[in-house]
Amino acid sequence: MRLLVLGLAIVSLAVATAVDARGNPENGKAKATQVCAACHGADGAKPSGPEQPILAGQYYDYLVKALSDYKSGKRANPIMKAFADPLSKKEIEDLAAWFSAQKSSLHFQR
Repeated sequence: MRLLVLGLAIVSLAVATAVDARGNPENGKAKATQVCAACHGADGAKPSGPEQPILAGQYYDYLVKALSDYKSGKRANPIMKAFADPLSKKEIEDLAAWFSAQKSSLHFQR
């Protein structure tokens, strides 16, 4: 019985850690409202121009990679570099969690 309880505790901790590692969408929403909304729209689905991509519904991992690459300079865009530079890893994960959770026309919504 103790082994079962210990096993469940370990699984619960692993799941909680995995969820936390993907960022906090509510924190991402707050940051997106301050920084991203002017060009990409409040939920990332309505860019202000054709040169800005739709972020809503994009894959979480892709968004983390793209923002990280703008920050490091691997991806060249002076405007995005300026916005990504001050972001922490956690803020990038939070933004990715927010935008990836939004509905868009990027792919079929289940």
